[in-house]
Amino acid sequence: MAHVLGHREATLSEAGDSDRAGIIGALDPRLRIVMACLFGTVTVALTSLPALCAALATALLLLAASRLPPVPTLKRMAMMDGFILFMLVLLPFSVPGPPIVTIWGLTASWAGLWQAVEIALTANAVILALMVLVGTLEPVTLGHALHRLRCPETLVHLLMFTIRYIEVLREEYLRLRGAMKVRGFRPGSNWHTYRSFGYLVGMMLVRAIERSERILGAMKCRGFSGRLLLLQDFALTGRDRVVGAAMTALCLGLLLLDTL
Repeated sequence: MAHVLGHREATLSEAGDSDRAGIIGALDPRLRIVMACLFGTVTVALTSLPALCAALATALLLLAASRLPPVPTLKRMAMMDGFILFMLVLLPFSVPGPPIVTIWGLTASWAGLWQAVEIALTANAVILALMVLVGTLEPVTLGHALHRLRCPETLVHLLMFTIRYIEVLREEYLRLRGAMKVRGFRPGSNWHTYRSFGYLVGMMLVRAIERSERILGAMKCRGFSGRLLLLQDFALTGRDRVVGAAMTALCLGLLLLDTL
């Protein structure tokens, strides 16, 4: 699909990002992606507790520099913690080392506890930085920024189509589930239920193929050439350069703190 973004549309989109995300929203989208990748790579490489705490503090500083509401943002980050909580609880009992406590014959070690704390700090710092730097970007703007960063066009197309049509597939799933309920289907632990859900998945795949063929035909009718077109180029400003240099200095400081 030839995605064309005019000057007026881009200006309104960027203004919305700026109002919603403060200083962060006013930065060049390409710089925000690069900053997120740089910070994530550096944070994952850290091993000392002071450096990891400093990385989390840096992510909180980015949150403060944006206009994102802190409580809902931290709640979303806590949802991610729920996925790794089970692993963090079991890790002290699965890593050998000096014991802390023994529960039901299982011994928790200080080495395992340290690894759990390290993973928790790393994950929270990286996820929070990604939510602030990349999570506030509009999907189309994100795709254009990745294209300008010389990412493969196929991957950019997949990203943009996934974002666009995942809700369409969800609506199709809800329609099929509604049709099953109308016909008296009630899920249970039996072969009829398993077979019905198998039919549901198969019908979803068939509907997805049919919809993709219709979309491809519509795109060809509109002159799709497989290229992403953008009428307005991204441009780095003086503020972008200052923020980029500051972020680079912070990352170098984290690496230096990790070696001390």
